[in-house]
Amino acid sequence: MENSALIIVDVQNDFCEGGSLPVQKSSEIIPKINKVRKYFKHVIFTKDWHPENHVSFKINHPNLHELKKEVVENLWPVHCVQNTYGAELHKDIQIEESDIIVLKGTNSKYDSYSGFGCKEDQTNLNEILQSLNVDTIYVGGLALDYCVLFTVIDAIKLGYKVKILKDCTQAIEPENAKSKINQYFAEIRRQDNTILENSLQIFTSYEVEE
Repeated sequence: MENSALIIVDVQNDFCEGGSLPVQKSSEIIPKINKVRKYFKHVIFTKDWHPENHVSFKINHPNLHELKKEVVENLWPVHCVQNTYGAELHKDIQIEESDIIVLKGTNSKYDSYSGFGCKEDQTNLNEILQSLNVDTIYVGGLALDYCVLFTVIDAIKLGYKVKILKDCTQAIEPENAKSKINQYFAEIRRQDNTILENSLQIFTSYEVEE
């Protein structure tokens, strides 16, 4: 596992039960994450880290009724505001001194689900992985159909081998998650019909142990 890293996406209080934007059964993945992390030398946590005036917050759009449907669909309740309880990692997540924290969504003007950020507001995740000589990443966290999915897509496009830990993630909309993921993967295949087969695998935390 020398050239591998475990990336845990956004297991923050606001995305867990009792938070402002809770993912169903989110707490169930935490013991599995804590168990699997011991097999990795490199563990990275991403965190949404939004200013109060962030563009993704519905409350910051008084003209909501005038916006296009596709814009409104990507607006959310206030969540993971910088230096608040909601932005903290869940108390049951095991954190070690050597772990790396990557902050995303820090610019009020831009929103991105991916741990790598967006074109206009990139994070330092790719630089970190390169500095550690990582070529394979294992990904879990919240939520499968948003931030985990887009982190995976960006990682594949950047040339990493990606293994999704399916028992270490949960979806916001579990009933629609599979079709949404397949839709995005189909688009990737249209651009390169071999990239997913060469770069993506679905694992469980128990298979990592083996």
